[in-house]
Amino acid sequence: MKYRKLGNTGLIVSEVALGSMQFGGKMNMGNLDQEQTARMVQLALDRGINFIDTADVYSLGESETLLGNALKGIREEIVLATKVRLPMGENFNRSGATRVNIMREVEASLRRLQTDYIDLYQVHGWDSNTPLEETLRTLNDLVRHGKVRYIGLSNLMSWQAATAVMLQERLGLEKYVTAQMYYSLVGRGLEYEFQSFAEYHNIGILVWSALAGGFLSGKYSRNNPAPVGTRFAEAGQFVPFDKENGYGIVDVLREVAERHGASPARVALAWVLGRPAVSSVIVAARKPEHLEDNISAVDLQLSTEDVRLLDEISDPGVPYPKWMVLQLDTAEDPRPRVLHPEEYGEDGRWRDLRGSRWSG
Repeated sequence: MKYRKLGNTGLIVSEVALGSMQFGGKMNMGNLDQEQTARMVQLALDRGINFIDTADVYSLGESETLLGNALKGIREEIVLATKVRLPMGENFNRSGATRVNIMREVEASLRRLQTDYIDLYQVHGWDSNTPLEETLRTLNDLVRHGKVRYIGLSNLMSWQAATAVMLQERLGLEKYVTAQMYYSLVGRGLEYEFQSFAEYHNIGILVWSALAGGFLSGKYSRNNPAPVGTRFAEAGQFVPFDKENGYGIVDVLREVAERHGASPARVALAWVLGRPAVSSVIVAARKPEHLEDNISAVDLQLSTEDVRLLDEISDPGVPYPKWMVLQLDTAEDPRPRVLHPEEYGEDGRWRDLRGSRWSG
């Protein structure tokens, strides 16, 4: 296993984190029971994973309960993350990023996880009905009270995340250190603005669904679509993408994987691990052999040519206003090219795609 800093902190986490949406049966995302959960957790620990991510809403608390049982006696050795925000019942006040709901749910998560603190407490999404300052002051109080060590955000647009961070700075509150976001070869929208935001503020990105619900495992093709009942068939609409374009990406994944004697899934995960601002990639599996394969992505070294092929086949183009910002830096202003020539050479991070079919 390899390790990285968690965002702008001194905390060290494994490059691959264990996800837990498959623990429990109320979400039909894996249906792993207590024995199976304990087995998967032990496998992750044996392979060097020290970072586990869950959420109160996963199987409506069952995932946290199963995980808490599996971590008895070893909780102090783990960086444990959970989330709050999504509905935990039909009562209006059992949802959202309000002070009432956060204070209630953090106590419930602590009980289920059988711990007296949470290493990383994440807000699962933007709450349009709650004043942002209320949410941020509540999170700050949790850190001050010792119930939470660090705080993170998840599934926010870049303007929302930037507004939150600037308000935290202005009010002298505890700052977000991570952003848990969807990112994959078939879902590179994070690169439009959010990735640059994360780099600027030194916020660590925690990637979820790097295999796009199983599509990038390479099991499916134009002639062999996902059958009903598979994980991809269930989660495909949750991470929407152009399937025809996706099949082309899978073809290149298979090509690269064959050169390395690896699975397409390992290649897809290794590509994400090489992207800017990524602190850890969350993997979840229902079978031990799949988890083993996912974990081994940390040891796969993609060549420059491998990355070029994957970048090109999955390139979504550069939308406005990002192409204008980059155009001003690379064309109109000579300073970036002189001060940072490695970023603007032949293999630079951006090329003008405004005339391509992907932009407009």
